[in-house]
Amino acid sequence: MQIHYFQRYHTKENVATANTMLLLSRLYSYSSDKFFRFLKSEYFSDSFNPEIIFTLQEKSVDSIPDATITQESFKIVVETKMSDWFYKEQLIRHLNSFSDEKYKVMITLAPEPMETKKLDTFEKWLKEYNENSPRPIVHINTTFEDLANAISDVLDDRDYEMQDVLNDYLNYCYTDGLIPVSDSWKYLRMQLSGVTLDFNVSSGVYYENAERSFRAHDFLGLYKNKSVRAIGKVIARITAIESKDGVTYDAEFGELTEDRKNLIAQAMADGDSHGYDLRSIKHRYFFVDKFYETDFKKVTPRPPMGTRIFDLTQVLETENIPETEEIAHRLRAKTWN
Repeated sequence: MQIHYFQRYHTKENVATANTMLLLSRLYSYSSDKFFRFLKSEYFSDSFNPEIIFTLQEKSVDSIPDATITQESFKIVVETKMSDWFYKEQLIRHLNSFSDEKYKVMITLAPEPMETKKLDTFEKWLKEYNENSPRPIVHINTTFEDLANAISDVLDDRDYEMQDVLNDYLNYCYTDGLIPVSDSWKYLRMQLSGVTLDFNVSSGVYYENAERSFRAHDFLGLYKNKSVRAIGKVIARITAIESKDGVTYDAEFGELTEDRKNLIAQAMADGDSHGYDLRSIKHRYFFVDKFYETDFKKVTPRPPMGTRIFDLTQVLETENIPETEEIAHRLRAKTWN
């Protein structure tokens, strides 16, 4: 049974805020360095240096103490909405939450960016406010998805624990509608597929335990022996579990057809041959249009311990994602760590 890190099925702003703060606190607990790198890359200037500094024999005005421990002050104020329902008067009142911190940031967080006219109006007012302040306030308007993607950027494939937390946060956001328009079109999800690779490729279906969280993705890649060996575009996701009364299906995406029911039955039988229980444990079946052979090599020595998400716009260096067969062809000339 999977333990979720974040509450689900709540639409109130305080739950969304609490879950987001929990994500950030987990990142800080996991790695303060990566937490501050995230803050610096997204919300603060290059001069921002929040880490604790240990100094020996630092000269002050009247003396030279043996050692000092200092940290630059900063404050982030967050206002969360479940839609673009921000209004200037409330945001102006929030400015009183700041005092004499060196770095001040106000984040407005919602499923969608603030409407341009509304944003421009507040930014113009804030600019005038900052003209009379020795330490200006920076306003960042962002979305739940952008925040999660920014955290993903400071993680790598060895951050297994934090990747699991982030995936569960993304799953929560999808479940509660905090990511209304997904950018799944550009993501390739790599899955380990050792002994099942031949069946997966020939049948056009991949299966995994349904309790596992995942972020939305349009493309699925199968990994074996130091390389992603095949990729396909996901056209359906269906969960299934067998009981004495038969098999119960749930079509999460795409149509539940007789052909797909038959493929699920074949997958259950394939699982039996490898000692996997796909019958009494609910599994999720990813159906692709076709798996195309590729050779997207991992160049570092350690094998991956689980899933990996690739942004194809970055890997292929294009905003225009080609057809699946062409992606498979281009990936042969690419590598990853």
